[in-house]
Amino acid sequence: MNLSYSHLLPSDFSDDSRIWIYQSNRLFSIGEAMEIEKILDQFAGEWKSHGTPVKGFGTLFFGQFIILMADEAQTGVSGCSTDSSVRTIKMIESSMKVPLFERTNIAFVVKEKIEILPLAQVQYAVEKGFIDENTLFFDNTIQTKKDFLVNWIIPMGKSWLGKRFLPQN
Repeated sequence: MNLSYSHLLPSDFSDDSRIWIYQSNRLFSIGEAMEIEKILDQFAGEWKSHGTPVKGFGTLFFGQFIILMADEAQTGVSGCSTDSSVRTIKMIESSMKVPLFERTNIAFVVKEKIEILPLAQVQYAVEKGFIDENTLFFDNTIQTKKDFLVNWIIPMGKSWLGKRFLPQN
């Protein structure tokens, strides 16, 4: 599975640009992905903060992760501008009939495929050897472009999840 993604982000956004990651519990169909990309492009092109345009970007990664990014070096994002992004994601969630705000589902790469596991089952998966410290984990808690580029997909053992569920030596 090709996990390269850095080339898909706009290079003219600051490393401190804010990132929001919304994970689906399933792969979107090609038709759904095309519709989502259209919605995200439109939203990013019209995104405003207190009437000032936001330098924004939105896309779908790996057919399952919606990424929104705002370059706050240009315009800060808070309050109403954040609410508008949440409304857009909720609209996608509703139209695609898929949860995008379920933060207790964790994504891993297992056997060259993205697998979703409820947080409550991670300890069992570790104990049974389904996942281990080398299993790639999508850390959707990251908040900046720089972290996204360096720490979004990392071995579980190097993440907050690994500290919580893996035996510590």
